[in-house]
Amino acid sequence: MQAVNRTPSAPRPTNVRCNDWRSVALPPLEEFRPSLPVSLIIPCHQTPEAVLARTLAALEGQTYPRDLFEVVIVDDGSEPPLEAPRSPLNLRVVRQARHGFGIARARNTGVRAAAHGIILFLDGDSLPEAGWMRAHARWHHVLSDALTLGFRAHVSVEDIDAEAIRGRRGTLRELFADRPIDPPRIEEWMQRAKDAKSRAGDLFEFISGGNFGVAKGFFQAAGGMEESFDRWGLEDIEFAYRAYAQGGLLVPVREAFVWHQGRWSEGREAKRRSRLFQLGKVAHLIPHPSYRRAKRGRIYKVPRHVVTIEAARCPAEQVAAAAESILADRKRDLVVRIEIEGSEDAPRSAWLHDAFDPDPRVCIAPALPALDEFPAAPFHVRLPANIAAKNLVHRLRDCLGSAVYASSRLPDGTHLWIARAWALHRARRAGGSPADFGEALEVAPSRLKLKLAAPLDAADIPSRRKQLLERLRGTLRRSRKAWRFPHWAIVRAIAQLRARRR
Repeated sequence: MQAVNRTPSAPRPTNVRCNDWRSVALPPLEEFRPSLPVSLIIPCHQTPEAVLARTLAALEGQTYPRDLFEVVIVDDGSEPPLEAPRSPLNLRVVRQARHGFGIARARNTGVRAAAHGIILFLDGDSLPEAGWMRAHARWHHVLSDALTLGFRAHVSVEDIDAEAIRGRRGTLRELFADRPIDPPRIEEWMQRAKDAKSRAGDLFEFISGGNFGVAKGFFQAAGGMEESFDRWGLEDIEFAYRAYAQGGLLVPVREAFVWHQGRWSEGREAKRRSRLFQLGKVAHLIPHPSYRRAKRGRIYKVPRHVVTIEAARCPAEQVAAAAESILADRKRDLVVRIEIEGSEDAPRSAWLHDAFDPDPRVCIAPALPALDEFPAAPFHVRLPANIAAKNLVHRLRDCLGSAVYASSRLPDGTHLWIARAWALHRARRAGGSPADFGEALEVAPSRLKLKLAAPLDAADIPSRRKQLLERLRGTLRRSRKAWRFPHWAIVRAIAQLRARRR
């Protein structure tokens, strides 16, 4: 393959199946010629001068053209404020006020200040190998919605200064060859996840905020970092989850290697406690079994299933029955959206609003499409209101398995489907359908136990008074039937007693 020239070309959306990053066509690393500029974001808080000096010395040795990257250091409320270090790099310092552990806010602040379209994140205590930036940027020259994860080892470097880093011969690995090293812990995870190519839903867990890259446009479209994280840990995984749910390609890049200044065990206990403290928050934001167990009665900020009911011309009572059936599903972690037509449906809409507005799990006539209203919900279901089936969402999920899309059609043409959100997002950006990005299934209605709901009079929009009267009549009828046998038995017993007395 010929080398890429320096004429910028627009990166394209991912169009590969599942997370098969190896199928992306890009030039070999040794032939890659950068043409797009990069903004490097480094959050810092009370970072010792010697530590940051070593990091900047390592950045001076990058093989990426120096005129194609800038360094944005975000000072998260250090006291005294961090001054811009003297450096031959294109470097500036942006300051933000300190409100707890602010690394998530710092990364957002850095992205807003960034001048370029490719964003790389690096911790202030990390030393990148010379080819680190090229290894990340190669992917972002080709793809507009990839997350690239570099790898990291831990080593003690207190007796090494910036000049030793700057003046070394060979790689940092060679410089640290005689030192105890904590190797990349992520390799165990990569083995389980088949190098991040498995179809497992937890691929987002391998992203680490201290060494990853993303296009600025995709970072912002995915919502950026969640700034409510004010303790150490999980803010990077939460962002990675949202990016993955929105169809981003997660790419492990072993060539993008950095060295953390300090051994793995340093400060681990405090970080472990901080991570445990945040699990309650994360359960609302990451609808995956690793972080959330759906329990009866719980409602979460990001639902696991979004079910859209097409009301069409179905009577209000029939639409309500469909919604109530979904709300009673075995898959409890869900919301229901009822799509109704325009102003001519005002009476039906008013009845449905009266019936469901107090329930936070139900939305009548939503203003946004489902994918925009719930972009991070992993499963989307769409069905007409005239289908009757118990535990339909549960059955659809069972049928979906590891596929990305499953649909079913009744003889009258009634159609419903379930799809993974990442495939819907990817199809929206790259064109095509979810079936282009993974396995698609056609499910027999009998497997879902589908049937058409009993037809109702479209003009019959029941009032609450009428409903109550019907329920009362039913109760009275059942009561009369229930008392028939006891009444007959009591009357007969009294008659027999009288006969004996005579």
